[in-house]
Amino acid sequence: MVDLKGQYNNIKTEVDLAIQQVIDTTAFINGAVVSEFTRNLEFYLGAAQVVSCANGTDALQIALMALGLKTGDEVVVPVHTYVATAEVIALLGLKPVFVDVYPETFTIDVSQIESVITPHTKAIVPVHLYGQGADMESIMRLANKHKLYVVEDTAQAIGADYTFSDGTTKKLGTIGDVGTTSFFPSKNLGCYGDGGAMMFNDLDLAKKAKRIANHGQSQKYVHDIVGCNSRLDSLQAAILNVKLKQLDKYTQSRQKAADYYDTELRNVNGIAIPKRESQSTHVFHQYTLKVSPEIERDWLKEQLLHKGIPSMIYYPIPLHKQKAYASHIAFPVTETLSKEVLSLPIHTEMKKEELDYICTTIKDLIYAR
Repeated sequence: MVDLKGQYNNIKTEVDLAIQQVIDTTAFINGAVVSEFTRNLEFYLGAAQVVSCANGTDALQIALMALGLKTGDEVVVPVHTYVATAEVIALLGLKPVFVDVYPETFTIDVSQIESVITPHTKAIVPVHLYGQGADMESIMRLANKHKLYVVEDTAQAIGADYTFSDGTTKKLGTIGDVGTTSFFPSKNLGCYGDGGAMMFNDLDLAKKAKRIANHGQSQKYVHDIVGCNSRLDSLQAAILNVKLKQLDKYTQSRQKAADYYDTELRNVNGIAIPKRESQSTHVFHQYTLKVSPEIERDWLKEQLLHKGIPSMIYYPIPLHKQKAYASHIAFPVTETLSKEVLSLPIHTEMKKEELDYICTTIKDLIYAR
């Protein structure tokens, strides 16, 4: 699905030097390179402040803690997403309130949000799934109307641009009250271990989040609030500094691969290529098809594997069907998507020959079905 070794080989000299410099300084925790990386990411995203942390799940949890939500408060979240989005809400004693998604873009269906808002609702967590932005302009309008916080889950969409109806453009993750992201190795901007970050426009909120991530300390051994231990280590920051300079190039490589898939698979009966929204660029963390019941998604996945082609299902069991988050409410779009979605390999090192083999194999399998 990704070629991390090939990507590393192309930046090996810079990465090895960056790692060696950290080892030479022996400043492995909270070294100067961590501050350097957060400043570089601030500049790239246009955020007032970036606060780094240990992983993307921690980023979501710390963001919600910084907003001061209380036990029993409700947080609206799409039901078609990775479990971490709902997991941190539940861990904090908050209540995740699920909403279905749009069948074409897989992002939260904004038209359904208002119907689930109650006096206990305090926040919305839109997920920019597969690399494309949710309808942030409508979400922000709704949040302002009901005085709700917005925490963007940007783990799959770092670097994507969102254009508002007045023509202004912002990076995803810098529109809501807080943006969160993950630097898991397979992400568009990934390190060689775990890592995460939060993006803020409010400096006071950023200061609070930074304090929470460091045991709630205002200064050493002075703990004003309850916090946790969540930090991005210096080695990972050094690697991310190198890779951040490549991020736009990486995005273009992914988009080029997606364009090839689009051209070759657009008119194949029984599969639907990803829809691209005009207001958000798509950075293609995943290239996700919808496979019709007539073709049978699981059959296609198995046949591709026999041909040496990996594929993944994001996500096979909807959150409301998971024992930990079970709900009796039906979410028909997500339930259908869980049976239809199939993500193909897409990464920065893909060659035309690989893309051609994947597309030809898919067409041959479906035409022979």
